[in-house]
Amino acid sequence: MAHLLISWKNKVPPSIEVKEESDSLYKSPIFDPAKPKLDSTTPHSSLNMAKMALGSGREFAQPDCIRALVMEFIVTFLFVFAGVGSAMATEKLKGDSLDSLFFVAMAHALVVAVMVAAALQISGGHLNPAVTLGLCVGGHITVVRSVLYFIDQCLASTVACILLKFLTGGRATPVHTLASGVGCLQGVMLEFILTFSLLFTVYANIVSAQKSAHIDGLGPLLTGLVVGANVMAGGAFSGASMNPARSFGPALVSWDWTNHWVYWVGPLVGGAMAGFVYENFFINRPHVRLPTRDEEEESF
Repeated sequence: MAHLLISWKNKVPPSIEVKEESDSLYKSPIFDPAKPKLDSTTPHSSLNMAKMALGSGREFAQPDCIRALVMEFIVTFLFVFAGVGSAMATEKLKGDSLDSLFFVAMAHALVVAVMVAAALQISGGHLNPAVTLGLCVGGHITVVRSVLYFIDQCLASTVACILLKFLTGGRATPVHTLASGVGCLQGVMLEFILTFSLLFTVYANIVSAQKSAHIDGLGPLLTGLVVGANVMAGGAFSGASMNPARSFGPALVSWDWTNHWVYWVGPLVGGAMAGFVYENFFINRPHVRLPTRDEEEESF
């Protein structure tokens, strides 16, 4: 789910040096050498939200952005198809509630691990607007590209659910709902915590340059495992969405918007908070800024 940032090299004037970081997931050029860089001695309090970059509308036309959007659509489609499909299968089979929860959790864990691994080096394998926002807060993807990812992920989820409904003979796509006795505030808090743990795992095992050698390359698997664990923990109470796009597709196709806002507010705030906390307090490395909008336009 962490994202190999936009390659700006071809757009940078020859007089401006492009600095490569040892962590391939965190690359960006230094567009203004005259401005001081943040380094490992910079107080964390000075970082705040300064790492975010707006980007440019021209990103949509860049070949690497198009490739990333196509890949993100494919892996998000496959993730939702398997995730929602597993929930539909348990309803059809009418199995034991505990067995069904375990079945759905394992399906989500496996498909997340595989899809993140498949897309990691092309789109970052976000699959999830909350992951995209969390990485945007940390400066790993521009705001413009984040918006494109949001649209892409929701569209992929919708197409997957439409196809599932057609292939299963018109069966309803199950939506995320709050369990009896669970209020909206409780639902938001549950989704916040579950999504925070998801993004914390992504940062710790995929994004962070300080990851230990013995877990190098296991990031997608560990991400899938935390998704499965969270579904087991919260599935009976809030549905454990952790993913606004995963909730959006079924809700749109079934046209059931009951408490749907919970599955946007909780995950997005939780993802953004996890990205902010981990990036500013636990990652200790020289920081290479993403270009500002003015700097990017000057490079064209």
